[in-house]
Amino acid sequence: MDVKQAIIENKTSLGIELGSTRIKAVLIDENFAPIAQSSHDWENRLEDGIWTYPLADVWTGLQDCFKNLALDVKERYGITLSSVGSIGISAMMHGYLVFDKNGEQLVPFRTWRNTTTEKASAILTERFKFNIPQRWSIAHLYQAVLNGEPHVKDIDFITTLAGYVHWKLTGKKTLGIGDASGMFPIDNGNYNTKMIKQFDELIASNNYSWKIANILPSILNAGENAGVLTAEGAKLLDSSDSLRDGIPLCPPEGDAGTGMVATNSVAERTGNVSAGTSIFAMIVMEKDLSKVYPEIDIVTTPSGKPVAMVHCNNCTSDIDAWIKLFGELLDISGAKMSKAALYDALYYKALEADVDCGGLLSFNYYSGETITGIDEGRPLFARLPDSNFSLANFMRTLLFSSMATLKYGIDILTEKEKAKIDSLLGHGGLFKTKGVGQRFMAAIFNAPVSVMESAGEGGAWGIALLASFMCAGKETLEKFLAEKVFAGKTGAMIEPDPKDVESFRKFMERYTAGLKIERVAVENLKRGDYES
Repeated sequence: MDVKQAIIENKTSLGIELGSTRIKAVLIDENFAPIAQSSHDWENRLEDGIWTYPLADVWTGLQDCFKNLALDVKERYGITLSSVGSIGISAMMHGYLVFDKNGEQLVPFRTWRNTTTEKASAILTERFKFNIPQRWSIAHLYQAVLNGEPHVKDIDFITTLAGYVHWKLTGKKTLGIGDASGMFPIDNGNYNTKMIKQFDELIASNNYSWKIANILPSILNAGENAGVLTAEGAKLLDSSDSLRDGIPLCPPEGDAGTGMVATNSVAERTGNVSAGTSIFAMIVMEKDLSKVYPEIDIVTTPSGKPVAMVHCNNCTSDIDAWIKLFGELLDISGAKMSKAALYDALYYKALEADVDCGGLLSFNYYSGETITGIDEGRPLFARLPDSNFSLANFMRTLLFSSMATLKYGIDILTEKEKAKIDSLLGHGGLFKTKGVGQRFMAAIFNAPVSVMESAGEGGAWGIALLASFMCAGKETLEKFLAEKVFAGKTGAMIEPDPKDVESFRKFMERYTAGLKIERVAVENLKRGDYES
């Protein structure tokens, strides 16, 4: 009855996150506990060599997700969901979404997954003396300038996926500072003025009618009001027309920021690892890095604190593909096993593997990886004739491969920069099977890793918390999370096992040497060679 009354009195917050493979919604109560949730499966497409999502899929997915959430509320509490206390929108960071003065999309959405901006990334990094990764929005924009793409002259607005959805729901062209920090470098709570000037100078000869500062979203910090749901926005979200307008929205954030919030990793010397379609680690820094590293981004927490981010484009996609194959085998054999049970069984099998993974090798590259200098994706599995090709070794190899690229950046932070990490939390699909992904991640960091019960659904819950924080008063985000949301909650922690540390060390030796094989695969296995 308390939950039912909270829904009736709008003492709730709704978080929606558009992830790489699912759109997720979580409704939380005054105690920050999920009281209803839903999801919608979707998938990016590779069209003309570009990873993209059609914007029509965004809205059909959001409407289906909200409809399922409303059904969950109806079934649990007998209430038609017509309003909530606050809303937050989150999505994949980075990428390229550009619109003209009439609000028309100029080119298909280019997601973070694309590795087509190498030249722009290198030039901007050198000019700014600040690492600009290929997936950042400003790298995509400058690459379009370098390519002489005709649409560039017509740009009136550039944003992220979260910023786009928020704009359509509220009419406000704004971003949370964490998401904005993956578009263009941040300094003192706003876009870096020196770099803004440098970029305008860089493109001056093109004589565009716009300046970069005029087409970027405005920036808001966590806790600030970012507008209200308009009547048009309510119809976009709820096809049944039950949802009322006027609901306040918090600043839209990227999945990195919501991951930090969902793991209480927004204070200095805290960190988190998000492992799903992509994998990234984020450490809130005490001091600036001593130099520019191409393997490390500098972004911010949702409250503006600097964060060192190691981002890899590939994590679980290759594992998912193999487990789908095993599922097909079970189907034709007549065996009955749920998808969750199959994942658990295969993940737990990896704990029985040989220390050297039987000499097996895997690259999980569905798309390119800038950290290792691989331009395109070629998922690859290799072994010697005398390798111990067992199921346990196979699964551990896949799991190690999903984390291997991350190791290069982590070593820079912990060994070269001597970054101190008091706590490290994991979240995302890789951690859903208890004690497996978490155990291997502890081996990578050679440090204890904790996982909360909400590990699999962190992002949508994280943005719901930010929506709730907007209504909480004047306290800091760090205090709000530590004293209200996570008080007394530490999660289940696993210390690194020396045997796992040694197992991963052996795998990394083989992996580093095997990168030559992956490069040859990119050069010689071309799209179209196998098409009829």
